[in-house]
Amino acid sequence: MRKFVLHNVSRRGFIKSSGLAALSSAVGSLIPHAMAAAESPIQIPGKSGLVVLNDRPINAETPAHLLDDTITPANRLFVRNNGIPPAVEDIDPDQWTLQIAGESCIEPKSFTLAALKARFEHHTLQLQVECGGNGRSEYYPPARGNQWTTGAIGCPEWTGVRLRDVLEDCGIADDAVYVAYEAVDRHLSGDPTKLPISRGVPTNKALEKESLIAWAMNGRPLPLLHGFPLRMVCGGWPASVSGKWINKILIRDRVHDGPKMTGQSYRVPCKPVVPGTAVADEDMCIIESMPVKSLITYPKSGVSHALGDPMAIRGHAWAGDLRVRKMFVSTNFGATWQRVSLERPVNRLAWQRWSVVVDFQTAGYYEIWARAEDEHENSQPVVLPGWNPRGYLNNACHRIAVEVHA
Repeated sequence: MRKFVLHNVSRRGFIKSSGLAALSSAVGSLIPHAMAAAESPIQIPGKSGLVVLNDRPINAETPAHLLDDTITPANRLFVRNNGIPPAVEDIDPDQWTLQIAGESCIEPKSFTLAALKARFEHHTLQLQVECGGNGRSEYYPPARGNQWTTGAIGCPEWTGVRLRDVLEDCGIADDAVYVAYEAVDRHLSGDPTKLPISRGVPTNKALEKESLIAWAMNGRPLPLLHGFPLRMVCGGWPASVSGKWINKILIRDRVHDGPKMTGQSYRVPCKPVVPGTAVADEDMCIIESMPVKSLITYPKSGVSHALGDPMAIRGHAWAGDLRVRKMFVSTNFGATWQRVSLERPVNRLAWQRWSVVVDFQTAGYYEIWARAEDEHENSQPVVLPGWNPRGYLNNACHRIAVEVHA
């Protein structure tokens, strides 16, 4: 089977000619998007069941029902690339070197991977990573870019050293403002002088105890598509700040200005705008903490269920830098909401498991809606949140369809 040959395929292209397709047509394009997703016919090494959205560079999402694990396994974690990953045969972990530099680095240093492991304390944390454009496919007018539905999210375990420990070993000047990465992935143009992406975070985010320089995921060396042999992980912010294949970290005396940091990349209007508005670059603000959100991972959308049998429902909820405080579901299109059982996160910036059992009184078509609320009482909106030119930060309630039969 040929690999990586699909370009910008929308979710509608994956609707199979089945009863679900007919149901989708009958109720319109805003039917729960999980119903429209099907497994991609394109295979990605080390992945199973992901839907390929683009092949240059490779980008793929995970259908919601395949994200049911408490800890996201490697074969279910979405793939988001801006450039071409290095070839695995070109990587020698024993020779990999990470340089710490920048205007606000007091003593620039270089560390081999072995030196990082030997010199600094190891930490293992479960941290959420979510593409800033997750949910982009629902915006109208449409926003250009990969048309993610709900599957550009995951929460694996990461093992490495604290970014803070390494930066403090080199010395952080008082004028430090930002911490950014550079990496060895190649620009799509093939120009070796261009970086496809180089992003970062304010110093206070970099110095959080959960921000890692990681070499392992779920107890194994990082898969190539997820940054082997070394990456940053800054959970709760757009996954683009968690650089993969990193070979340099910069302590900057200014807001970082690398590729995908300026213009409109990973930015939203600083104030609400009318959908379709052209927004000037200077009126766009950098995305930081991601909004509160939740996902139904069981059952799969489109399930047929027997009347009289209680239905178990479960999923995950997360809220960027914050914790989720309450979780609700509705089976009557938001007319009433039922509070559900919500687990504590295993550590800060991990997603939280939720579950509930519901009953249906009559046969027919139902939708299950999920809504999370964070510790600052910010709730997921039922409808789409504010439109923005790049289609970022869609945290509208996730919905699945259920056919209840007598």
